[in-house]
Amino acid sequence: MPVSLDFSGRVALVTGGARGVGRGITRRLLDAGAQVVICGRSEPESLPDGVSFVAADVREPDQVDALVASIVQSHGRLDVAVNNAGGAPYALAADASPRFSDKIVGLNLMSVIHVSKAANAVMQTQEGGGSIVNITSVSGIRPSPGTAAYGAAKAGVEHFTVSVAVEWAPKVRVNCVTAGLILTEGGDEHYGGPEGMARVAATIPLGRMGTPSDVGDVVLFLCSPLASYISGTAVLMHGGGERPAFLAAVEGP
Repeated sequence: MPVSLDFSGRVALVTGGARGVGRGITRRLLDAGAQVVICGRSEPESLPDGVSFVAADVREPDQVDALVASIVQSHGRLDVAVNNAGGAPYALAADASPRFSDKIVGLNLMSVIHVSKAANAVMQTQEGGGSIVNITSVSGIRPSPGTAAYGAAKAGVEHFTVSVAVEWAPKVRVNCVTAGLILTEGGDEHYGGPEGMARVAATIPLGRMGTPSDVGDVVLFLCSPLASYISGTAVLMHGGGERPAFLAAVEGP
């Protein structure tokens, strides 16, 4: 029996939805028929049909409240909220300033709390409730040298997810996608060009890094009726994980 996901008439918010992983999520929701609102601090040069943009810094609660109010005013509802905005530059923990760490935690954890609370307030009033999906990272479940504050923030997102999934049930389902290595714009430079990317891909059991569309597929599933009994969990998508270092040591050069 064929299964199709029809999001016609549903309204979705994707934070940081203009590029990278966010763009992959936006595209999947759009392909399924959703009306998609993206946000960021600056408007992208072009938007696909069916996507609208609202300027907002998701680290600021007042701007988040205005963002969600704008969506409801324009579209009448909010069915899906995807907390995708995040990231961190490389910085050793011993060298990072308090201000730097505050900004990293603000973007990667506090923004998720702000957006989720504002979205939940709307979804609780709607027939059918809604779905919130938070994009996290394997950095939150394994050592993250060079991005320790980022990893700590992502770990916090997973705990926040499981806690509010209990508080906000049964009207609102809350889940997260714990992503592994995802190849986005600038990947060549980040991973040292095609040869570097090939070496990284060889460490992953499935033989490749993930794509933004891979993340979008999982988000679409979690927001769909197919996942109607899934809440308070993290879907781990990392291509099978990382080959244990001790195996290389045992096998030798």
